Amino acid sequence: MTQYDLLGKPLKEEWEKEWEDMPEFVQEDKESFQKITINFKCQEDVRAFGKLIKQKITPNTNSLRFPNEEGASLDKFVYKNEP
Repeated sequence: MTQYDLLGKPLKEEWEKEWEDMPEFVQEDKESFQKITINFKCQEDVRAFGKLIKQKITPNTNSLRFPNEEGASLDKFVYKNEP
């Protein structure tokens, strides 16, 4: 619900005051074109598929990109607090 001052102008939220006069930011659409679920009968089929698409698939893998995009990993954005 918008609040107004005595002159009828809308009051700004605290976060809006912080962002005033900041440059515009537009997020590029990174959504996938299509998503497909693939079911495997056994571990050997998983290995064969990984070899076919030239990507490492581990028991913890829950998604892949094809083709694999170099540098698409989020690992570079991990914060580590080291003494």
